[in-house]
Amino acid sequence: MTGEAVIETRGLRRVFKTRKETVEAVAGVDLRVFGGEVFGFLGPNGAGKTTTLRMLSTLLQPSGGEATVAGCDLRREPGRVRERIGYVGQKGGSDPQVSGRDELILQGRLYGMSKGESVQRAAELLNVLELEDCADRVGSTYSGGQRRRLDIGIGLMHGPRLLFLDEPTTGLDPQSRARLWDEVRRLRDSGTTIFLTTHYLEEADALCDRLAIIDHGRIVAEGSPDDLKRQVAGDVVTVGVSGGAEEALKLFEGQDFVREASAQADGTVRLYVERGETAMPAILRLLDRESLELKTITLTRPSLDDVFLRQTGRSLREVAA
Repeated sequence: MTGEAVIETRGLRRVFKTRKETVEAVAGVDLRVFGGEVFGFLGPNGAGKTTTLRMLSTLLQPSGGEATVAGCDLRREPGRVRERIGYVGQKGGSDPQVSGRDELILQGRLYGMSKGESVQRAAELLNVLELEDCADRVGSTYSGGQRRRLDIGIGLMHGPRLLFLDEPTTGLDPQSRARLWDEVRRLRDSGTTIFLTTHYLEEADALCDRLAIIDHGRIVAEGSPDDLKRQVAGDVVTVGVSGGAEEALKLFEGQDFVREASAQADGTVRLYVERGETAMPAILRLLDRESLELKTITLTRPSLDDVFLRQTGRSLREVAA
């Protein structure tokens, strides 16, 4: 990671107008993404992730605010921005009737590379992305993981300093997802800056050097995954009792060892405590004293979902479901 900001936004906004209403999809986003990092944009579907990415990649005109992308002004120099970035959308851009090799060569030619340069660069990417065995087959014969790696190859063909990946692993099986994660890490290690949107908590935690959590078009938290999780002090104990959560919630809210307590949609109570191993015996004694029947109890370290819950009052897992 370098000290140089590859992306910097100030009050970036996007408004969509219909006959009946005006929707502010992105409501004043301020971001700084530094060279050589994987920066994650985490949030539920409809939160504004893809809209922000499409603005930063010049595919959508901002309604307000300013941004610098890859050293160029987003509004005044969109052509120069496009020269310096790679973009991989959710649905990809490869033609199912064209071979992977030809797709890459065509992309190189579109960016002004000579035929020889395009052929050489395509061969390099096919080797790096482990697509040599299927390079000369048409895209319709590729597996989901192979198509996604080809999409990334298309985005990398002209050697961009910044790569946008929009929900890159959606719909992939676990093995293909893990393989794509390895490729993202390899790109980061080679110096490519990656802006990654996702609604998968595990993906953000595993890949991102830093991330921003967006909800309803606004940034609600930003930092490294570890820093964000440290904001949720202590451990998380989730308790389920017979009869619902209301009586148990009232009981726990008055206890010194409980920092915060909240009822969940599934009828459980989520407790934030300093030390879970000492809190759990106290929880069991309280329930026994009040004759509340324990159904379930779990102890976990804070997760990015806990961060999202603390900032928005909702679980990202529940929103995604």
